[in-house]
Amino acid sequence: MAEVPRRNILVVYYAVTWPLRATIHEHLYSFRKYSPHRVFYLNLAARRIPKYFSQIPFDLILFHTIFLSRWNREAFGELMDQVEPWASRGAVMAALPQDEFLSTDLLVEFINRLGVTHVFPVSPPVTWPQIYDGINFSKVQLQQVLTGYLDPGMVHSVREASQSLTRPVDIGYRAFDAPAWLGRMGRTKAEVGSKVAEAAPRHELTVDISTRSSDTLLGAEWYQFLLRCKYTVGVEGGAGILDRDGSIKRATEDLLARRPDATFEEIEQACFPGRDGSLALVALSPRHLEACATRTCQVLIAGHYNGILKPGRHYLELKPDFSNLDEVLSVLQRDDQRRDIVETAYREIVAAEEYGYPHFVKQVLEATLADRPAAGVGGDCDRLYDRATREDRRSWRKVRLISTVSSRIPLSIRRSSRIMTVLRRLLDATR
Repeated sequence: MAEVPRRNILVVYYAVTWPLRATIHEHLYSFRKYSPHRVFYLNLAARRIPKYFSQIPFDLILFHTIFLSRWNREAFGELMDQVEPWASRGAVMAALPQDEFLSTDLLVEFINRLGVTHVFPVSPPVTWPQIYDGINFSKVQLQQVLTGYLDPGMVHSVREASQSLTRPVDIGYRAFDAPAWLGRMGRTKAEVGSKVAEAAPRHELTVDISTRSSDTLLGAEWYQFLLRCKYTVGVEGGAGILDRDGSIKRATEDLLARRPDATFEEIEQACFPGRDGSLALVALSPRHLEACATRTCQVLIAGHYNGILKPGRHYLELKPDFSNLDEVLSVLQRDDQRRDIVETAYREIVAAEEYGYPHFVKQVLEATLADRPAAGVGGDCDRLYDRATREDRRSWRKVRLISTVSSRIPLSIRRSSRIMTVLRRLLDATR
């Protein structure tokens, strides 16, 4: 069998948070971990584009999810300008977008300006004409992927613990209180937690449920939390409104700045009347797969879940109007279905390779690099790869510095464009 040529792949990202959520870190570095190629990483929040990158014949430039975040439109516009010269390098350009409900005009502009030929959305295909209006569908290949996958290393590390631990918490849950401009779908993430927390004491169930940003669990803490819980609750990810130019987000934030006590109904009427539900963007969340891996039984709002999770087989189904909440909590109190559900989910999902990062990496690389000759080989590429790897590790020290500063700022303020611009400039001064 002929030896597979070792290719040069550049993964571009933008990270100002330390530590990253475990899911994001696994997603980001899966290409280095599960491909045989030289995978260079560049964090444009902590480093400028190195001059020696011009010496590297890249086969593929992959713009990661956390580079393509468009919550700060001004910042993303600056990043677009910064990387646009790469459009003439001859490498395959590919994008891994998420949050496809927000500022998709900028995402379409990015695809067109950079000459992106491969996009891997998490949104369902039925939404693509709506979300990606403005791209040439005959030149850009779209292939749906999941928002996250299972890392075999993580699965191995929790396998024994998931079978032997005593689980002191009956129901555990973490979510952020989604802003109103995401619509009712976003609000359900917080609502399912509050409804369950309110009803659980009637069934003598202990809970550890929070939507406070201060209770966010990062890194390994998230898996440790799931391992302490018999059950967790949840809902599909996504949004019901397409905010193509960010105007709904701006209008909502402006209204709340003037009237912080405005109800959702008042915000909807003033900022997006009649538009909630116009976008059918739903997607399986990484936390659903992670719960399967930790053998934490899921209680989920009825949904599609990418056709992967099946009610009654992989999770207990909760009706969207919560009309069967007490009935479901009675099942949790008896605790007589949990073992069968978690073992079935583990066998049919965790043990299935199509939901693991090796499969994801293979899917992306086959779609982008199949039948393309390798751009460059040789010792110089190896030397520059080693240099870039060391510099990427050092860049995380700078991220840790800025993250220490920003962690002292409330999450609601951190999400504002002005504050994030200041933080970016502070980090830029350390590059």
